[in-house]
Amino acid sequence: MAAQKINEAHEHIAKAEKCLKTSLTKWKPDFDSAASEYAKAAVCFKNAKQYDQAKDAYLKEAEYHTENKTLFHAAKAIEQAGMMMKEQKKMPEAIQYIEKACMMYMENGTPDTAAMALDRAGKLIEPINLEKAVDLYQKAAGVFENEDRLRQAVELLGKASRLLVRLKRLDEAAVALQKEKNMYKEIENFPMCFKKTTAQVLIHLHRGDYVAADKCVRESYSLPGYSGSEDCVAMETLLQGYDEQDEDQVYRVCNSPLLKYMDNDYAKLAISLRVPGGGGKKKKAAAAPQGGASGAPAPAEEEDDYEGGLC
Repeated sequence: MAAQKINEAHEHIAKAEKCLKTSLTKWKPDFDSAASEYAKAAVCFKNAKQYDQAKDAYLKEAEYHTENKTLFHAAKAIEQAGMMMKEQKKMPEAIQYIEKACMMYMENGTPDTAAMALDRAGKLIEPINLEKAVDLYQKAAGVFENEDRLRQAVELLGKASRLLVRLKRLDEAAVALQKEKNMYKEIENFPMCFKKTTAQVLIHLHRGDYVAADKCVRESYSLPGYSGSEDCVAMETLLQGYDEQDEDQVYRVCNSPLLKYMDNDYAKLAISLRVPGGGGKKKKAAAAPQGGASGAPAPAEEEDDYEGGLC
């Protein structure tokens, strides 16, 4: 079966080369037909699991679509070449081809296609390179934002923010979250603004910046429905406990369902948050025995990602 497909592929390549020949009666190469034959050859190679040859065929298809000024189809072919690299687990090369395709989509005036391709590339590279995934998601978000597609843009920004937290690049995560929050405010999704405020507070406290955390909550009072909401009360309680070095109060808020069931990266920030000084000795001395039972730090296995150094 594989051998038959490989033979078919070579037949298509021979036809493509014939389309490119000129003569006295045929002055111009037939780039359109050549591209079509190389596309068929690429599919045959792919079905035979000859991914390197399939990649080369897709690149030839792209070359002739470019000659024919059909940039959208050229970009599609280059993206397919990237997928052939993905099949061989050559992710950096795969991403290079997809990024090149995205630039061509942009040149062709199809930015939505470019943004979706960048999103797909981010998903591909995320398991092996979080930094590159952040870059791709942010680029995709930027394309959607330029097109005033804010709902799509903010979803991609959210992916980038969570990965920045996972990478412990908290200063950048704080900036990204503020941008997310501004977008949600613009599209009037206020409940999501509340959630982003909670995530901001957790990040700023891990950065040791109580003032910035407090400012996030105060600024959110202007959001319709925030003042007095469950999210607001939880953050006010958390900030009070943190400021007064009340470990028991901080523990209760951080282990409440509201925070524990956030996106996993933010939930980990919550369960690993510690007040400055630690020990719970500076507040509620009389209640220390209770603190030992209910206000104890979260188990070590739940906090390994952030243990020892984000506060």
